[in-house]
Amino acid sequence: MKFDDLDQTMRVFETAHDHCVLPAVYIVARLDGRGFTKLTKEAQDFEAPFDRRFHELMVNTTRHLMDVGFRVVYGYTQSDEISLLFSRDCDAFGRKVRKINSVLAGEASAQFSLGLGAPATFDCRVSQLPNPDLVADYFRWRSEDAHRNALHGHCYWALRRKGLSAQQATAELSGRSTADKNELLFQHGINFNDLPTWQKRGTGVYWETYEKQGENPLSGESTTTERRRLVTDEEIPFGEPYNDFVKAFAVTGC
Repeated sequence: MKFDDLDQTMRVFETAHDHCVLPAVYIVARLDGRGFTKLTKEAQDFEAPFDRRFHELMVNTTRHLMDVGFRVVYGYTQSDEISLLFSRDCDAFGRKVRKINSVLAGEASAQFSLGLGAPATFDCRVSQLPNPDLVADYFRWRSEDAHRNALHGHCYWALRRKGLSAQQATAELSGRSTADKNELLFQHGINFNDLPTWQKRGTGVYWETYEKQGENPLSGESTTTERRRLVTDEEIPFGEPYNDFVKAFAVTGC
């Protein structure tokens, strides 16, 4: 069999089950650290429940993923996860799900590992959302998850520092309401409302346009050009204002 014929025959087995996201459907990719519980608690000396160095590694990885060949208009990170909103008309790799997942997981793993100085891996999955309202709901969901996890995490480690074992701290928090957990923290000298927003709500990354002043090398005249740069926002809004904040990226596509 000639190579061209063999190539055509075998590629069918690679692509037969390719799934492509339909045109005009919003793509949100979510990446999660694989085995990061062991990484953060055993392999690396990260502070619990939140570590600034780990947070910066996640932010830098998010910023990297914003510019690796996909038109990503909004990035969000909390804990060991990253969510990326694509421009609705992004057609990179023919919108093939397997390419999106594999490229982003590979890029995230490489970038984070380089920053950490040790191997780390991410997995990736794609949500296909038909309208801006569901896009906003998705990011609101992840933000609320960050809030719940932050409250629980601070309570858990407050109890651990008090001398409780992992099992005892978990049992102590079982069934407690949000109000009870806030009161528990207050009794340990922590006002949850005063904690950094990036711990409670996560961090946003997005593009902004700015004017750069320069000089025409031939005429010497001053020039102004528009450039784009990434902004890291550690004070993103929450609740309904956050819905509107995210929806604007979905609608404008930038």
